[in-house]
Amino acid sequence: MTISTIALIGFGEVGQALATELSQRPDLTLKVYDLTLFDNRSTVARAAAAGHVVRCRSAAEAAKGADLIISAVTAAQTEAAARSVVLGLKAGAWFMDLNSASPEAKIAAAHIIEGATGRYVEASVMSPIEPKRLASPILLGGPHAEMFASLIGALGFAGATYYSDIPGRAAATKLCRSVMIKGLEALISESLLSARYYGVEDVVLESLNNLFPYPDWEGYARYMISRTLEHGARRSEEMREAARTVAEAGLTPWMSEAIADRQAWAPDYAKALKTEGLKPMLDAIRDQIHNRKDAAE
Repeated sequence: MTISTIALIGFGEVGQALATELSQRPDLTLKVYDLTLFDNRSTVARAAAAGHVVRCRSAAEAAKGADLIISAVTAAQTEAAARSVVLGLKAGAWFMDLNSASPEAKIAAAHIIEGATGRYVEASVMSPIEPKRLASPILLGGPHAEMFASLIGALGFAGATYYSDIPGRAAATKLCRSVMIKGLEALISESLLSARYYGVEDVVLESLNNLFPYPDWEGYARYMISRTLEHGARRSEEMREAARTVAEAGLTPWMSEAIADRQAWAPDYAKALKTEGLKPMLDAIRDQIHNRKDAAE
């Protein structure tokens, strides 16, 4: 099956990164839909207006005639996004679900698409979408995944590989990994913000290097904290899905839920991103915490 028309459902960070490269291909028509696509105040609207894409008023309109639909919405909207394209979905169209949702949510979305005669493929992006974009490592899962893997490479998805024909396994892999990665971000944030208050951050960092050798722990810590400040809202939602995944495995997701809370907390202090270096960043966050407490009293 030749793919000549692609619909992007969701035009946030992931959607825009994919569109930047896909829209450069003269053999492709790229249609997009996002809830804020026609709100001229939104960054989504500005990005779409500046790109070579066809803006659509509904997900069904974007899906109409599309050979491939890529769902790149927030995790909580995974099933809703699948339902939203059904009226425009043509028989045999591919539906690539990039959302960081739990295995159960992915399986539910698959039932929606398959019930509408589409071909559902779950896709778990195993790294930040930037800077690799289409070349980002992506695990493909579900009964159509192997066939889809041989097709999608021609579109430039160089990092997409067949992973499993078992529904939900790719999602489980990503979210179990997220417990570790997002957990490290949350732990580093909480540890070093507290250590800075007590003036012991240098010794803490030195001791971390003894346990987990790294050439630049200070720079690494700043990077990890900056990820929470910049992307904490999306990360917290992903961690809610990770908690759901842990619960589906029969465990109480104490850690995942705490990580989600810390990630959700962080973006309120995003002004600290303007600083240079770890200690100024920690100080900027702590100053904002102090100011908020004073304002509340």
